Parts: sequence; structure tokens; C-alpha cells
Amino acid sequence: MEKFFKLKENGTTVSTEVIAGLTTFFAMAYIIALNPNVLSSAGMPWGAVFIATIISAVIGTLVMGLFANVPYALAPGVGMNAFFTFTVVKGLNFTWQEAMAMVFICGLINILITVTKLRKMIIRAIPPMLQHAISGGIGIFIAYVGLVDIGLIHFTADKTAASGANIGMASINTPTLVLFLIGLFLAIILTILKFPGKWSFLNKGAFIISMIVTTVIGIPMGVTSLSHSVNLGQSFGQLPQTFLAIFTPQGFPALFNDPARIPLVLVTIFAFSLSDIFDTIGTFIGTGRQSGIFSQEDEEAMENGTGFSSKMDKALFADATATSIGALVGTSNTTTYVESAAGIASGGRTGLTSIVVTICFLLSAVLSPVVSAVPTAATAPILVIVGCMMMSSFGEIRWDDISTAIPAFFTSIFMAFSYSISYGIAAGFITYCVAKVCKKEGKDVHPIVWGVVILFILDLALQSII
Repeated sequence: MEKFFKLKENGTTVSTEVIAGLTTFFAMAYIIALNPNVLSSAGMPWGAVFIATIISAVIGTLVMGLFANVPYALAPGVGMNAFFTFTVVKGLNFTWQEAMAMVFICGLINILITVTKLRKMIIRAIPPMLQHAISGGIGIFIAYVGLVDIGLIHFTADKTAASGANIGMASINTPTLVLFLIGLFLAIILTILKFPGKWSFLNKGAFIISMIVTTVIGIPMGVTSLSHSVNLGQSFGQLPQTFLAIFTPQGFPALFNDPARIPLVLVTIFAFSLSDIFDTIGTFIGTGRQSGIFSQEDEEAMENGTGFSSKMDKALFADATATSIGALVGTSNTTTYVESAAGIASGGRTGLTSIVVTICFLLSAVLSPVVSAVPTAATAPILVIVGCMMMSSFGEIRWDDISTAIPAFFTSIFMAFSYSISYGIAAGFITYCVAKVCKKEGKDVHPIVWGVVILFILDLALQSII
């Protein structure tokens, strides 16, 4: 194990990696039930999607751990499954089989641009200032996700408001929010305090201990419940309905049988791909650079080597293949989870963390009541604290230079406001180019950045049309 994962070389131990894997898994375990809930609204069988979610997470995360040896976990993305259901199926009137075929094509596109080195060329072209802004922005995004998921920040319907709702802070008058605050202060205390001697294990396991204790406290409060159950046999019985459904007459043949609809199909695939590509790039830059997972030596290998010569190369390829694999079994875009930052903050540095997550996903198929018993009130505090840690990257940005501050601000803030890493990157890229042109330094912008800006503008324009 030491030789394969190079634990000492990466400054970690088996126990640290196990704790990190458990932390990552429980931070993202909500997707096991959430994904089938969302995709079933598109007409897909709930049980089949439940199994497909686990299969895609297991395969994607296993490849990430064994092939790339980095501590990232993959599963169907939350934003992408909502886009799949509510925009593509319900909004554009595609069948779920047709939408799944588009997801498969999106995966092939990601594989193509990864193999041809385009994705890593994009990463190398991003200015250091924007890389720091992406890292800090993901911190804001993660913390915001935690606060919204728990309901501390809530939206009240208001037809007179421009957005159709008013945003505010909820009253702390529910057991869930009280438990969240207990978990938050517990996580803060365990993170800040340094325990000596035989209690030093608490330093490494601050997050997972916080989640366990908060979950237990939630039992008498009525927040933690073991009432959720899944009929595993019935779920496996439904899997043939989604497995390879893209190759049935309702899949690819139906998707391309109407020439008048092909432009809409291409626009939708483009939207799928752009979000998938830049969500992953943002996650790797935001978490990998700050923690040293993708080191300077790794970047040089990525730039000068051939084939899959670096961790970043391998990680990008693992992520690219996951989307197509997920589409084959029956789920929307599978992507690298930003919640992996929780495990990285717990000390995870190698693929052993991913292997632990993989094992947890396998066990979740039969232990779903136990996994689902961990309430959001126990995981949301961890996301908030991790977000705080990641915002240290803002210290590398020259905020006194307005031409630097504006792109950094838009990059980081829009990740939370738009609830999308890719749109945060889009806002940063666009304002960065504007700032450079205003300073008469447009020629210093990398051509790839200009190309990406054009793609983002095209994506926004096309989405406004469809």
C-alpha cells in the first residue's frame, strides 16, 4: 500500500487517508438519494437511478484513486442533474433517453479534449491571479452550499421581487438549525484546538468526529432518523430499464431523427460540456494547487511530458471517462465533487482516500438507512469550515490593484451567486479580458483565454435563446 500510493512521499498515513475518505464520503453522501429523486422527475425509474448513481460513483472514484492517485471522489453532479431534468427534459421536451444520449456524447467530448491536451492547456493558460480567485471562490461556494442546504439562508417567494423571491436568514427555531449550530461550534472547536499526546488523533479526525457526534446528538432531537430504506432487489430489477438505454430506439435514433431539431441538440450538448469541463477545472485548481496535490513538479511534467505523464493528466482523464460511463448505466453527468475539499482539508493526499470513498459507496447500497441517517445538519458545518480554510488563497491577490481585484471579485462571488463553478470562472475570464483591454494589455491575454471567453459568451447567448 505504501509503495502503490506513495504515502510517505505525499506526507500522509493510512489512518489519515481513511479519515479523509470517510469525511469526503459523508460530505457527499446526500447524492445517493438526491440524484434518483431529481432524475425520477424526468420519468426515470427511481430504483434504477439509485443503483446507477452508486455504480457511476464507484467506477469514477476507483479510476481516480488507482489511476491518478489523487484524493478526489466522483458522482453525478447536482447542478447537472437539475439541468438534465428541468431544462433538457421538461423545458426542451427531450425524452430522458435522448437526454442521456447527449450526456454520453458530452463525455466523449471531454475524453477527446483531455486526450488532445486541450483541458490542461486551458489550465496552464489561466493567470495565477485567477487561479487564486478560483480557489478562494470555491471556498465561498462550498460554504454557501452548506448554509443553503441546511436552510440557514432561505428564500421566501415574493412575486414583486426581481428574482421572484427574497433572500434572508432563517430564524433559529427548528431542531435542524439548532443541531447545525451545535455541529458548527463543535467543528470550530475541534479544528482550532491542538490536542497533545494520546488525544492527538482528534487533530486529524476533527471533521469526522464532529459529524459523528452531531449525528448522535440529533437522535433525541428527532433530526437523525433510520427510517429511510431502499428495496435493493427492486432497484436492481429496474436497472435494465436505464442500462444502455441510449442505444435503444428511444435514445440515439430518436435524438437525430428530426433534422430541424439537430441545432437544438448541438446547443444542449455544448451547454452540458462547457459546464462539465469548467466545473472540474475549477475544482482541481481550487483544491489541488493550495494543498500541493498538484505540485510544481507535476505541472512541469504535465507541460513537458507525453501521454499521461502527470497527476493532473490522469485526474482529468479519470473525470472525463466518468460521464460517459454514468450515461451507459443511467445517470446524468458524473463529475469530480467539490466536497472532496473536505477530505483534503482532513489530510487526504493520495488515491487511498478515493478508495475509501469507493468502499463506502459500495457499502451504501446495502447500508442506505445508516448512510442516509447522517443529517445535513452534521455535514453542512464541515462545508462551512472547509470554505473558510480555502479562502486563504485570497491573500495572494493584489486587492489594491483594481484591474486585478475586479476579475478576482467576479470569479469568486459569482460562483456562489450563480451556484455554479463554471459560471464563476466565466465571469472572471470575461472581466479579466475587459480589464486587460482597458489597460491596453489585451495582447498579454493568452489566446486560449480569449477563446474560452468567446465560448462562454456563446453559451450564455444560446441558453438565453433556448
